[in-house]
Amino acid sequence: MNAPSPVPSGKQTPSQTVGPFFAFGLLHGGENILTDDDTLGPRILVRGQVLDGDGAPMEDALVEIWQADSQGIHKHPEDPRIDQADPHFRGFGRAGTANHDREYIFKTVKPGPVAWGADRIQAPHIDVRVFARGLLLHAITRLYFSDEPSNDTDPLLASIEDPAQRQTLIARREETGDLPAYRFDIRLQGNGETIFFEP
Repeated sequence: MNAPSPVPSGKQTPSQTVGPFFAFGLLHGGENILTDDDTLGPRILVRGQVLDGDGAPMEDALVEIWQADSQGIHKHPEDPRIDQADPHFRGFGRAGTANHDREYIFKTVKPGPVAWGADRIQAPHIDVRVFARGLLLHAITRLYFSDEPSNDTDPLLASIEDPAQRQTLIARREETGDLPAYRFDIRLQGNGETIFFEP
């Protein structure tokens, strides 16, 4: 389950406005919680804002995530270990930004490392898809964890030559009164634009 290729800067967000984007029918409540009481692995929160070209948080974006469980297994037929996947972990979630803080938030687990071909390992990561006004197509990116040493050997991160662009894929750990949280702001355009990938 290899990652797609990066999209050259600026190609994922056209200059004309498309929208507004509405999440009606997509969010009913609870889609942002990927765990239950029996899910394996350390619980975490993933949160952030979707920022437009001016750096302003968007209030009508929708963020989807999909990821491996804490063992590094995807609930997907292409994963050869699917029979061993945690039955108490959903692997997919969806959250909107139409709230007071204009933030999306997910309750999930920190994923385990995933194989890349026969002899390489990817660092723990979460795949992210963004739907928002201004996008003709959804934007696809990836979230890595700032406290994960294996980022240094991840094949996808290593393929991004510019260190500043690599940093746009790193979620920063924040200590909260509840669960450990990782902040991942997604900038659709402009200075510090997040790296996006072709489907």
